[in-house]
Amino acid sequence: MAVAGYFVLRSEQEVTQTELNKHRAILTAKHAEITRATGRREGLAIERVPDASDEVQLAAERELTSRGLERDSKLLRNVRAALERIAEDTYGTCLHCEGEISPKRLHAVPWAALCIKCQDVADRNPEPGSAPEAIFLKAA
Repeated sequence: MAVAGYFVLRSEQEVTQTELNKHRAILTAKHAEITRATGRREGLAIERVPDASDEVQLAAERELTSRGLERDSKLLRNVRAALERIAEDTYGTCLHCEGEISPKRLHAVPWAALCIKCQDVADRNPEPGSAPEAIFLKAA
């Protein structure tokens, strides 16, 4: 890209507008997909059955459904936060160190809030019951 007779090289880390639009589309589709999936909660119904082994099986299925909904809910929050960062023009910036999140990472995990180094630290030092990025958000 030329600016006033000079050539400016784009950083390898910088997210282009084309990439940003692509990520927005992916995130919007993921948001719609998860929203539909979390609306189905029929697996959580508590049924009483005369056979104890059937009751244990149903309880295990409810637990799996509950964990799946919890996972989807967390992912939905992350996707919404990424869409907000796009709207605020902060998408691609690490929430902890404020460095740029690599395009490769954003391609793999479009809702990533932390660069790979900060995510590694957060994954190694999780607080019980919290998302890894919450460690850094509390400190900020």
